[in-house]
Amino acid sequence: MEIKIKVENLTFYYGNFKALDNISIDIEDRKITALIGPSGCGKSTFIRTLNRMNDLIAGTKVEGTILLDGKDIMKNEIDAVELRKRVGLVFQKPNPFPKSIYENVVYGPKRHGIKNKAQLDEIVEKSLQGAALWDEVKDKLHGSALALSGGQQQRLCIARCLAMQPEVLLMDEPTSALDPIATMKIEELFETLKKNYAIVIVTHSMQQAGRISDNTGFFLNGELVEFGQTDILFTKPRDKRTEDYITGRFG
Repeated sequence: MEIKIKVENLTFYYGNFKALDNISIDIEDRKITALIGPSGCGKSTFIRTLNRMNDLIAGTKVEGTILLDGKDIMKNEIDAVELRKRVGLVFQKPNPFPKSIYENVVYGPKRHGIKNKAQLDEIVEKSLQGAALWDEVKDKLHGSALALSGGQQQRLCIARCLAMQPEVLLMDEPTSALDPIATMKIEELFETLKKNYAIVIVTHSMQQAGRISDNTGFFLNGELVEFGQTDILFTKPRDKRTEDYITGRFG
């Protein structure tokens, strides 16, 4: 078991509101970790601490440590832009730029100084293949990304993330805006992606967590109530609150 991200005693505040309370969790490399729990319980806030996206919100405060490959990402000398390159985030709603498919994928690499066309072409093909989208769009790379279906747009956003050669992929409810067929395609894609990345996925769907994840964490009111192997957490939860949530007594 190789730990990619080790979170210890993480507490997070929006102003005076404590959104996360003393979270400790190990994210394994090349595994899918699902985070479940009712709306507003801290799941999205938690994954945004992993690449310091919350730094962009005024009035937030964070305590505790987050170690990526053993190095504390909370330290001032850590370059947050560089960190977000290593720890990519895909949002709930597909958010392609109003540009061509090609320009969407090369946006990040270009901003990081890659100008060579052959190199950019290679990044586009590799990233779109990695997101299982290449065969569907290879003949319309210079067409608008906004002309793609919702599921294709979300895979394009994943390709855009892969173009930065991340080590960790954070997914914030990546299929909640998609139909069942597009959802199935993205779930199949995760199975392939986890061979190369640590993946953390926030999901409202317990069925999805059960289908795709290796480990699951149950969040409630900013607290990580329980964390463990998915099959064990779903069949033999240790905490009554986990059991109540899984069996539909609340949430």
